[in-house]
Amino acid sequence: MQPVKLPISNELKNQIGRVGVLLGGTSSEREISLQSGAAVVAALVEAGIEHVAIDVGINAIADIQAAKIDRAFIMLHGVGGEDGRMQAVLEYLNIPFTGSGVQSSALAMDKLRTKQLWRGVGLSTPDFAVLDKNTDWKSVLADLGGEVMVKPANEGSSIGMSRVKTADELEAAFKVAQDYDGSVIAERLIVGSEFTVAILGDEALPPIKLETDHNFYDFNAKYIAEDTRYLCPCGISSAKEDELKALASAAFKSVGCSGWGRVDVMADKDLNFYLLEVNTAPGMTSHSLVPMAAKAQGLTFSELVSTILRCSL
Repeated sequence: MQPVKLPISNELKNQIGRVGVLLGGTSSEREISLQSGAAVVAALVEAGIEHVAIDVGINAIADIQAAKIDRAFIMLHGVGGEDGRMQAVLEYLNIPFTGSGVQSSALAMDKLRTKQLWRGVGLSTPDFAVLDKNTDWKSVLADLGGEVMVKPANEGSSIGMSRVKTADELEAAFKVAQDYDGSVIAERLIVGSEFTVAILGDEALPPIKLETDHNFYDFNAKYIAEDTRYLCPCGISSAKEDELKALASAAFKSVGCSGWGRVDVMADKDLNFYLLEVNTAPGMTSHSLVPMAAKAQGLTFSELVSTILRCSL
């Protein structure tokens, strides 16, 4: 689809109506959500789109109804905002919203089931194991190549994640991850480059290569550190870039996602790509990746926000 260029027409403004920017929430990603939401609000001011910010709490349904909105821009990250629950509330209230629907949001939030689906349709993703208190830590570590990433299956922003290479570290990392979610996976470590591909409408935007001096691309590297490096163009051949974009698009569609999102991918030393996860309500902060990819495509932040809204029509 063609992106919305500023200034936007009165006809499109009328179609979009009054936008409620849902931000904050109660998940572990609340602070990032507040930053993302504030950025979207500023973009709506620039675009001249009527809006209201709604900090989603325990009275979410009443607050949304009281705001009398025509459309919701979901900037809630993590549990309660990205996992299908808010999408279900908005469907019940008959309010259109940005991004993916109930089922695809719930599926994308669950890294374990997303990986199982990708395996089922023949898309590459790192080998993995489900962990519990009875896991044979040495055996799992050996089966997965001796070094793994441990992840809560239903968290975002690298929260609760650890990179480990001993059985004792694996057990300790499981306990850390379990504090965030009852479902925990260990994933074979892919040693190489990390990429992310933003999806806008039906189009994969220019991939970004991520470089960090941290142990991995953790919460600090994503949102706080000033030395994380974002390369766009990402430095691979045009053929490999096309392959990466095609894989990301296939991954996004296989989960049933729509509107906009972001697909994270690892590449090994031979540039074989492996899918990590889909984000259905990615960050929109000053450190966020979708705005960087949109800028490389020639879109301002406000044009990106307006295009995401048009995708919800």
